Amino acid sequence: MTPSDSSQHEENVHISTFRVPETFDDERLDRVLPGNYSGYTRGFFQRLIRENQVLLNETPCKTAQRVTAGDCITVQWPPEDGVHMQAESIPLNVLYEDADILVINKPSGLIVHPARENETGTLAHALLAYDEEVFRELVDETRRPGIVHRLDRDTTGTMVIAKHETARRQLKTAFAERRVEKTYLLLVQGEFGAKTATIRKPIQRHPTQRRKMTVANDGKPATTHYRVLSTHHNASLVEACIETGRTHQLRVHFAHIYHPVLGDDVYGGKQRDLPVQPPRQMLHAWKLAFPHPATGQTKEFMADIPNDFQQTAELLGFPALNRSAPEIDAPESPFPPSTPQTNRDNA
Repeated sequence: MTPSDSSQHEENVHISTFRVPETFDDERLDRVLPGNYSGYTRGFFQRLIRENQVLLNETPCKTAQRVTAGDCITVQWPPEDGVHMQAESIPLNVLYEDADILVINKPSGLIVHPARENETGTLAHALLAYDEEVFRELVDETRRPGIVHRLDRDTTGTMVIAKHETARRQLKTAFAERRVEKTYLLLVQGEFGAKTATIRKPIQRHPTQRRKMTVANDGKPATTHYRVLSTHHNASLVEACIETGRTHQLRVHFAHIYHPVLGDDVYGGKQRDLPVQPPRQMLHAWKLAFPHPATGQTKEFMADIPNDFQQTAELLGFPALNRSAPEIDAPESPFPPSTPQTNRDNA
């Protein structure tokens, strides 16, 4: 989704504007807003619309009103949703940094941005401590300074962060236009028949368990390509690349085909018959490739396989993994040379 084009903060009044991208042409206004500001609910924006705190092309609007690509949406945020955040000294594993971007290897247990249940101790707070002068300028109503994509709390691996507004806008656009490639490593339950395959199953919020996602015919399209690298003790090491980035996509897709991610107690990855019980879900964002916001040149970064992932694999009988690349016989990668990725990934 297109990022905010501008943001104003005067006397506790916070106003943001953005333009509707092609991907949301002819969509309802109350669906477009949480698509752009994913930390807020549809109901929250419906209330703002009813209170005339949202303008469509500088005109009051209705919740069900359809928008057109290029339309300008303005949001006036209520004072209680201010943007005050404190820096917190949380170590960061920096893989690369220049004047435009910061690339990190996110550890397990680190939440990416504040939410109602987690107001402190996030990557967003860590960034303020890492370089407050740079990232304080990027704090807005979403409280995600420079953050353009997400990983789950217990998913490790590569993330890119923008260091100024132009870089943030360029990166968000690259994600929205599917010019970003993400490659994951997973340890999953069971043996596979086919060594390479594609999962195409739509995903939506679970109808009764609101913290979960599920495969559903009326969900949003979701595509996962994968190849099996090796199998031991009824577990498989898998490399996966996603075209779409739905919330929990990899966890949901592999659980749906009866190969849940090991250690994932939400989607059935806790197995008593295994010789080891992983301390978390064994899911690692291994590689990230994207056009650099300043040059447009594709840059690829890789996060070494974490210790708990390696230890779990070894206890399951897999050969010792090269920290930067599993040296295991496997079929040729089925992934397209430029597999696209959307900007709402939260694997």
